[in-house]
Amino acid sequence: MVVSKKAYFYYKYYRIMNARNITLISILALILILGGCGCQRYNKMVKLDEVVQAKWANVQSDYQRRADLIPNLVSTVKGAANFEQETLTQVIEARAKATAITIKPEDITPENIQRFQQAQGQLSTALGRLLAVAEAYPQLRATQNFSDLQKQLEGTENRIKVSRNDFNAAVQEYNTTIRQFPNNLFARAMGFERKEGFAAEQGAERAPQVQF
Repeated sequence: MVVSKKAYFYYKYYRIMNARNITLISILALILILGGCGCQRYNKMVKLDEVVQAKWANVQSDYQRRADLIPNLVSTVKGAANFEQETLTQVIEARAKATAITIKPEDITPENIQRFQQAQGQLSTALGRLLAVAEAYPQLRATQNFSDLQKQLEGTENRIKVSRNDFNAAVQEYNTTIRQFPNNLFARAMGFERKEGFAAEQGAERAPQVQF
């Protein structure tokens, strides 16, 4: 059978175009698959970032709850005769410094976390010193108001410990996810950067003792 040049040309053209179409379809399918995977990974990182922000909000809320209890504590302690004024002053000043530092979720940087942790640590130290001095005042410890404040502070310190641990766990999961392959290939380009959690402090593994 004799095949004309024209028919042969159309045959070759069809073969070439068909191969190109298959290649194009394969490329488009690959793009869709990669795009779908990329969207899933992006959405997961967004979700984990939101969890970190929510846990951070809990941390600040619990610290603020402690700060809100301190004025009542100071007022109650002032009623004790000859109570150490220097100790009260240290608590008041430490509280002022601690409450002055508020960090937005988008500003959770190592430097800001360190400033926040240092200020709260100073307040914890001053508060612990005040409660220790209060042991020398039986009439103070016997009052109902002081007893109630002790219990509230103890509960708040425990809540702070839990919220800090939850925040650190959320940060760790987020950091692990954005560092894993292939997430790390586009995480930074999409604005997902490593976050900082609370560093361990001496005595941070236990809540300050406020019982007498």
